[in-house]
Amino acid sequence: MQQSESPLERFKRTTAATVRAIAEREDVTVGFHPSGQGLAGNEVKLQPPPRDLPLAEVAQVRGEADAAALKLRHHNDKTHRDLRPLDPVAREIFDAVEQARCEAIGARRMAGVAQNLDAALEERFRAKGLARAAEAEDAPLADALRALVRQALTGRPLPPAAKHVVDLWRPNLEPQVLSDIEELGQHLRSQKRYAQQVRRLLQHLHLEEGGDESADQEESESDGEENQPQESPAEGQGGEQESGESPATMEGQEIDASEAEGLEESAADAEGEMMAGAGEEDPGRPGRPPRYDDRRNDRGEPLYKAFSEEFDEVVEADDLCDPDELTRLRQMLDQQLAHLQGVIARLANRLQRRLMAKQTRAWDFDLEEGILDTARLARIIANPTHSLSFKMESDTDFRDTVVTLLIDNSGSMRGRPITVAAMSADILARTLERCGVKVEILGFTTRMWKGGQAREKWIAAGKPANPGRLNDLRHIVYKPADAPWRRARRSLGLMLREGILKENIDGEALLWAHERLIARQEQRRILMVISDGAPVDDSTLSVNPGNYLERHLREVIEMIETRSPVELIAIGIGHDVTRYYRRAVTIVDAEQLGGAMMDQLAALFDETPAEDPRHAQPRRTPAGRAPAGRARKAG
Repeated sequence: MQQSESPLERFKRTTAATVRAIAEREDVTVGFHPSGQGLAGNEVKLQPPPRDLPLAEVAQVRGEADAAALKLRHHNDKTHRDLRPLDPVAREIFDAVEQARCEAIGARRMAGVAQNLDAALEERFRAKGLARAAEAEDAPLADALRALVRQALTGRPLPPAAKHVVDLWRPNLEPQVLSDIEELGQHLRSQKRYAQQVRRLLQHLHLEEGGDESADQEESESDGEENQPQESPAEGQGGEQESGESPATMEGQEIDASEAEGLEESAADAEGEMMAGAGEEDPGRPGRPPRYDDRRNDRGEPLYKAFSEEFDEVVEADDLCDPDELTRLRQMLDQQLAHLQGVIARLANRLQRRLMAKQTRAWDFDLEEGILDTARLARIIANPTHSLSFKMESDTDFRDTVVTLLIDNSGSMRGRPITVAAMSADILARTLERCGVKVEILGFTTRMWKGGQAREKWIAAGKPANPGRLNDLRHIVYKPADAPWRRARRSLGLMLREGILKENIDGEALLWAHERLIARQEQRRILMVISDGAPVDDSTLSVNPGNYLERHLREVIEMIETRSPVELIAIGIGHDVTRYYRRAVTIVDAEQLGGAMMDQLAALFDETPAEDPRHAQPRRTPAGRAPAGRARKAG
């Protein structure tokens, strides 16, 4: 060991050595990356602690390292894949509970490892905001079961955040489920028997049908069966992105090559479809998604529908959070805005100058009636035969305008993207309000992860085929168009609250925002969508065609762009949205969002409105991509 080695470097070296010792594999590499952590093949990625090595954060990093090492030692990927269920929700739980098994083996043997794993679990739950969950639906079931199983297998008390989640979920779990969890301890050393017991657990959670034949065939095998470690890193790990970080990062959901090709072909087929049944919308009911029937389109594909709209909600931001918490979140947002004041002022002033230039006052003089022109009174004194002169302000071409900002509140926006989106919405609302332009700020997500009460209703109905959307929508009104910014400013802080961001069903959100705009009286209506990806809802996509949500989004966009007076703009954060929207821009860094929003709006106000979009011919964006920060305009 070199004398110049710093404490941080020594910590990294000893941690890597410990991982290899626990995993009993010399081919494991350990890297420290600030961007994230996880297990990929035989590489363990960890977040480095601060240079002063505070004990709490050191224990968390060690806990993540121990979790990855234990998985490398006690987990067999082939066995896991063979017994893994197909349902996305069941798969997530299956992965989480298997990770709990690997960690439990190490925690029962080594007290220091157990303490590290507790620290990592506590930090993981706190980082996801689960410590502040008020109801069971605010915390993923997979996280709750992972903690519950770990407690049952180790007998150790849970750290506070994990205990809080388990206490929320325990009353909602049937006695048979709790009994299944207790029985898992009998198969701790046998991954196959353990997995079979987990499949029974999933059946009692109503996430799987009937009995599992393959599991029943293995009943005669010995309970003492030991897991065999992977024969080679390439064969064992197979590129699966599983880690001890959280069930959310264990995304090992595999799609066959033929399945993937089918999805791509279906998405391409849906490219040019017109929206069926668009004329059946009820514009007098803004804020509610339209209903669809079970007819099929020209290609024989079922039209988009929701299995049940009974549990959908349109809610004011203030109703989702208590006032004290909302005030704290707004203060967090203000702190983020503090260091951007210079940039904000420049962007706001630039947009304001452009808008005010459109509202230049003009006067007509020498009229016979109107406002007395006092500047011309002198000529009457010089020549009393002159009549009084009047003036009147001429009409301006600047039309009464309303702008709706529709923000994707999905889980993938968590972190910097949603923070920047909230800041940009705040800037935009203040700037446009000064220019006399009304602004509405809306958000869209779902009430639960992986399906909600609509899915439970579908299961109770016998799981009919092609049920349509199986999640409960949550559409959030952060700022109504008629509310002044000072009254709604606190509500924007809700975007920073953990637990709000879940899944995204863009098509229905776009329809909802569009209907609200159609009900407005302003002459010009602009809808700006901010998103970081295609619509995703695992519960819906698992039982419908793979392009079901994306096809619906394309149909809705087609309808608005070709048959609606609403002007539609989209901004994609790290995701190419030009393949969906005619007028769109893709930005690579979330920090560019504010400037992109201002540029897009300024361009809209600069240009002269073209033909009525309701009679325009559909046009497609060229196959090329617009460079980041520049809009791809229609035509």
